[in-house]
Amino acid sequence: MLYCDTHAHIDFDNFDADRQEVINKAKDAGLGFIINIGIDIETSQKSVNLVDEYPGFIYAAVGVHPNYSSNFSHEQVSKLEILAEHAGVVAIGEVGLDFYRDYATPGEQKKALSAQLELAERLVLPIVVHERASAHELAPLLTRWQSELPIESAIKDRPGVMHAYSGSLEFVPELLSAGFYFGIGGPVTYKNAAEKRELVRMLPIERILLETDCPFMPPQAHRGKRNEPAFIPLIAQKIAEIRGVSDDELGEQLTSNARRLFQIA
Repeated sequence: MLYCDTHAHIDFDNFDADRQEVINKAKDAGLGFIINIGIDIETSQKSVNLVDEYPGFIYAAVGVHPNYSSNFSHEQVSKLEILAEHAGVVAIGEVGLDFYRDYATPGEQKKALSAQLELAERLVLPIVVHERASAHELAPLLTRWQSELPIESAIKDRPGVMHAYSGSLEFVPELLSAGFYFGIGGPVTYKNAAEKRELVRMLPIERILLETDCPFMPPQAHRGKRNEPAFIPLIAQKIAEIRGVSDDELGEQLTSNARRLFQIA
């Protein structure tokens, strides 16, 4: 299996009618595993349920997305910690800051993020980071958190992944220096995505991950339709083209990257 999808939401009701078919198509497309990402307590639980239903193929991240953090509480931290004890949970996420939407105030978002960073440190799990219109505050916050991790922490040199990063490229070097990976998805194939392609050119290939963020942001060939993990090869082909390597070489490298970050054997 050449590929993997490190950021999917196949627990969403968009997939209720054909979830098994979507998973079968992903396997047929050459995916070795999918990481399903929680955005609140309910979807984190559903992600863990998928791990139980598809052991060894679906893994999970559990967390509260910044847009759903307005009512964040210590009770939610406790629930996430219980969910994270499941053997198939490989990360805390989706966490971060989103100043594009106003579903939660910056203060509420930072409270939720801080609590989940503490949880990730305690459980020694990498984080899956959502960033939108917030890199100027989020990048320094994350690099400071990483710098303060104990030197012996197993996530010190693999603290997490910047999912669908859309911030200024000026923050990328410091995030790379802190050990962060970058998830690249469908938008890299869009005609107006010059900055996404520049990001792919500037990243060390050892720090790039493949992701769909399905059902959102499908590659160019499927614009306007539901995204799904089976479209990962289209994203990989564009990255391989940008980097001047073969699809097979790229797929093997990026899957190896994911296995290292998330400790998937």
